[in-house]
This record gives sequence, structure tokens and C-alpha cells, in this order.
Amino acid sequence: MLLSMDSTTKLFRLAVAVIGLHVLDDNFVQPEAGTSAGDHLVSGLLPLALLALAAWGFPRLSGFARGALALLLGPLGIAAGIEALHYANQVGPSGDDFTGFLTLPAGVLLIGLGAVTLWRTRRTEGNHAWRYTRRGFLGLAVVVAAYVLVFPIGFAYVTTHTARAVVPDNTLGASSENVSFETSDGLTLRGWYVPSKNGAAVISFPGRKGSQKPARMLARHGYGVLVFDRRGEGVSDGEPNSFGWSGDRDAKAAVDYLQTRSDVDPGRIGAIGQSVGGEMLIEAAAEDRDLRAIVSDGAGARAYSDSMDELDYAKGTDPISELLYSANSAVRVGALSVLTNQSPPANLKSLIGRIAPRPVMLIGAPNSKHGEELNRDYYAAAQEPKTLWEIPEASHVGGIDARPAQYERRVVAFFDDALL
Repeated sequence: MLLSMDSTTKLFRLAVAVIGLHVLDDNFVQPEAGTSAGDHLVSGLLPLALLALAAWGFPRLSGFARGALALLLGPLGIAAGIEALHYANQVGPSGDDFTGFLTLPAGVLLIGLGAVTLWRTRRTEGNHAWRYTRRGFLGLAVVVAAYVLVFPIGFAYVTTHTARAVVPDNTLGASSENVSFETSDGLTLRGWYVPSKNGAAVISFPGRKGSQKPARMLARHGYGVLVFDRRGEGVSDGEPNSFGWSGDRDAKAAVDYLQTRSDVDPGRIGAIGQSVGGEMLIEAAAEDRDLRAIVSDGAGARAYSDSMDELDYAKGTDPISELLYSANSAVRVGALSVLTNQSPPANLKSLIGRIAPRPVMLIGAPNSKHGEELNRDYYAAAQEPKTLWEIPEASHVGGIDARPAQYERRVVAFFDDALL
């Protein structure tokens, strides 16, 4: 039996209400540890207002617009449920995971309503060729809208709501201590510290998983090494952000902690960061003079202007693809701003010059397809002393595996010169 317009509207509003319930729960009822409802005014109120507007306007739209709206909102509901599935799989369901589970069937319902509405409201009269041509254009419009709106918003949601939830095995290869310290915005971060044997210490960033490999390397040479769960990850407070916005605060808090250690000379603290960790260290070093030297391995794009810089290296890209990519990036960054309740970080080219006269070493895999060719721009914008080492055959942050002996020799020599 076909659904009536009234039944379709009720089902649409029910699904939207379920998604809205999770938004309310996630932002205001059960916010992440170390955060409060007041920290989520934009990320909570704006989505709720848009969902309410969609519920109000749905019956007032044309058939195509109703179907398209349901199809566009459905995947976003599913994206909201990914958070619940992720954490339930890693540590078991808790908190707002239970309302998150409900967004999954709500998203599927919206997709089904959208498909049915488009089919039922299609034109069946008039010129046959024109009808199918028109449907083709409308279908293309839905695909473009999905690429420009749905995918970047859904991607932004997942990357600001999911992170590693467990502490990985400790493979540092040296005796370490469990440590914790506070950030300037009141979050408690937790990690491991290998005491220094040479009076110098290096932060290996971000997280306690991939950063252990360079940490082991430096510990073998007597450096104190600090690895820790960044905000929203593992057992640290806060909300995750795969793009590292606000991560510079974590790095600066780590520097402050190391300066309290009796085994560390406060003027001999450096850091090595991989991927987004390298990006965050560039920002942190530009703002904190106590970070005496950094190695940034695999930095790429994190904000809209960085993404546009990537187009300069995209040979053979046609104007339409560039336009779509630009729109996709703009929506993604806008969604990240809403979901994180903060403005985008500055372009790294505008920051890296402030690090001098402290040394910076940039490592890039320009053929990795992860934006690492941007290190050429960062190197050009940096002031001396600076180093750029490109490893063409390496994967993303894969230089330590592609050339392990050379990597160790060059990185350790860099820190020896800068800190010892």
C-alpha cells in the first residue's frame, strides 16, 4: 500500500526527530569528558535549527525537493550512528551511543522515503525523450549535491566524533612512566614518558600508536621521550579532531610538563610529529618559544587555504573538477568549524616563518597522494635554519620504513645539533 503524503511527512519528521535527539544528547546532555554544554552552542543549536526547518518545510516542498531532502539527510543520520558503532566495538556502548544507534535506522528510513518520493512524484506525461533527459539532469544534481554537501559534512562529523578509544600496547622498548598533564583549556591528557639520559627530551606526536616508532628510535639515543593520547583519544579528555584543530594546545601543554621534569633541561625540548602531528607542531612551535626544534614528517592540508594550495600540484585537473573540489573543501571546513565550535586554523605557510631562529626539519613523501608535496611551500615560507628532505618512494609518513637507517641518522643528527 502506497504511503499518503501525510504518512510520508510523519515518517520524515519522526526520523528527523530521532537524529535531533542524538544531537541534543551528544552536545548538551552527555558531552565529552572535560567539556560542558556551554562548549557546544554552535555544534548543537545550529544542527537542531536546521533539522527543525527541514521538518517544517518538508510538506511544503515539491515532490523532487522532498525526495532530494530525504536522500541528503539520510546518509548524515547514518554518519551520526557511526560514532556509536565505533565506540561500542572498541570499548562497549555507553553515554550517547544509545541515541546514536537510533540514528542508523532513522537514516535508512530517510533514504527509503527519498527514493520512494522521487519515484512516486516523477513525471509520467509529456515527451518521452525530454522526461528521461530531465531525470538524468535531476539525478546528476543529486549526485553533485551529495559530493558537495553530504560527503564533506558526513566526513567532518565522523572525523570530529571518532578516534582510537583504547590505549595501545607499549612497545617503546625502554622503561616508561604513566604521566598526565593539563592543557590551557582544562583537559587532562595521559601518556607515557621515557626519562632522559642526556638532559634533552622530545615529544613524539600525535597519539600513542604510530608515534611509538620514532619514539623508540630517539630513546635508543638517550633522549627523554613523551608520547600521549591527544584530546578526545584513548583515555585523554576532550573531543577528537582528526584534522588537529586545537592540537597545538596539547603540544604546548606537553612542553610545559617536560619543563617540570628534573631529568630535562627546560631549554632542550624538541618534538617530532607525523602527518597531522607535524601540522600541529608547526603551529605550536610558531607560538611557543620553549619548543626548541621540530621535525614535521608528512604535513599536508588541514584548512581550506591549504587544500587550495594542493590544486597547484594537481596536474591536468579540469576547471569543473577544481570547482567541485573547492566547493567540497569549503563545505568540509565550514562543517568542521560548526562541529568543533571554533574557527579554522591559519595556513601553515603563514605560521612556519615564525619558528626561526629555531631549526625546523620537514620530511615529505611527495608521491604519496596525501598532500605532502605542500612541504615544498612550507619550506619556502620558513626561515633559516631549515631542512627539507623528500623521499619519493615512501608512502604517507613512510620515510621511517622506506629508509630506516638514513631516517634515524638524519633525525637524530638534527636533534643532536639542535638540543645537545
